[in-house]
Amino acid sequence: MGTYNRRTFLKAVGVGGVLSMLPLGAGCLTASEDFASKGGKSKPNIVLIMADDIGYECFGCYGSDVYQTPHLDRLASEGVRFNHCYAQPLCTPSRVKLMTGQSNIRNYVNFSLLGRDEKTFAHSFKAAGYRTCIAGKWQLYGAEHYSDEIRAKGMLPGEAGFETWCLWQVEKLGSRFWGPLLNVNGENIQFGKDQYGPDICNEFVTRFIADNKDQPFCVYYPMILVHDPFDPTPDSADRKCKDRQQNFRDMVAYMDKCVGRIVDTLKAAGVYESTLILFVGDNGTHRDISSRLGDEMIWGGKNKTTDAGTRVPLVACLPGRLSEGVECNDLIDLSDFWPTMVEATGVPIPQDIICDGVSFLPQVQGEAGNPREAIFMYYNPYPTRKPRLECRFARDQRWKLYGDGRLYDVSNDVLEKHPIPAGQGGTEAEMACKKLQRVIDSMPDKPAKIAKKVRSR
Repeated sequence: MGTYNRRTFLKAVGVGGVLSMLPLGAGCLTASEDFASKGGKSKPNIVLIMADDIGYECFGCYGSDVYQTPHLDRLASEGVRFNHCYAQPLCTPSRVKLMTGQSNIRNYVNFSLLGRDEKTFAHSFKAAGYRTCIAGKWQLYGAEHYSDEIRAKGMLPGEAGFETWCLWQVEKLGSRFWGPLLNVNGENIQFGKDQYGPDICNEFVTRFIADNKDQPFCVYYPMILVHDPFDPTPDSADRKCKDRQQNFRDMVAYMDKCVGRIVDTLKAAGVYESTLILFVGDNGTHRDISSRLGDEMIWGGKNKTTDAGTRVPLVACLPGRLSEGVECNDLIDLSDFWPTMVEATGVPIPQDIICDGVSFLPQVQGEAGNPREAIFMYYNPYPTRKPRLECRFARDQRWKLYGDGRLYDVSNDVLEKHPIPAGQGGTEAEMACKKLQRVIDSMPDKPAKIAKKVRSR
């Protein structure tokens, strides 16, 4: 495991080569033909960006004047900003749902694991002839620092459908920011102490886009930023700053800068107009971070099932499809991303997979679509730990019903301090309760998989 500088790194991670073309599955949708008829190419590209540990309250396009996010604000001004996107409260559960299109109750195994028998959107895109790339954070294999129960029980990036990758925390941990340890196409590389992990991953993505501009590609960019530790960035005024709140602000700005580089690369490569860009968060902000949004002070709620832990930003852009930015209040769940990409590209979800998602592509195009009435969430991040943290709920924009019968009017009780007693919430509350209970009842009553069922290598 050597130390690489920028030149030897770029030489080592050249992403050229021939991808085996596998046959398309039956039932391929024709929505990509509709996309082409409206100005896109027949096989639009996908760039899916997921930021780490950041809620909706940290973006200018959502009303913040504390954080600097000009590139994402510009994307929102050209696309759609969704006000009601909800993620799992923690990273691994969110990533499993996003990549597989399924509720955690169907296929979640354990923290830091993606089950080996799962199919991801990358499998489908690779089979359809797309070049597939991932860079940023993995944490789905069970790195060496975990217990025997988890270590090496998950899936490697290549097994998940990605042709090329540059990732933190695959088999090993190491630093993610300064002097990072990254796995590049199967090789663990220790970079120098003055090299910054987010820059390396960002450059990997931009190089991939430039090298593959003449063929359809799918990029998944689960960013390393803005997770703790809250260290200064290359743009920080003081590289020795210990102020966590200030460093977090700098990290948000640098995250936005990395997104801007991706957009600039798409434009320079001439593929911006034929690329669906999706930006989302994986869960709420770290609990140590406070953010002011207008007159409201919001404390991060990572790990909590309240809005502070689950309500995340979602900006979606199909360049040239809207004359100006649109604000959308429809409900969005992380399981909805794979169906949305399917409708944009025609790349099918395998017929033997249950998908819990609903496409929001029409809304990205400024149309009404078929919005959800509710979201179901199952949360059990460490299923073999005791005491278990298991809970489930269904919600819409206003009401939220937990599996144990607690009902909240979230729009008036965002911290969920005052459950509404049965029969005391009025007609509207009773109707909401019945609707949400039907959603809970429609899902399995117990999880399908736990870590003990995962085979050892």
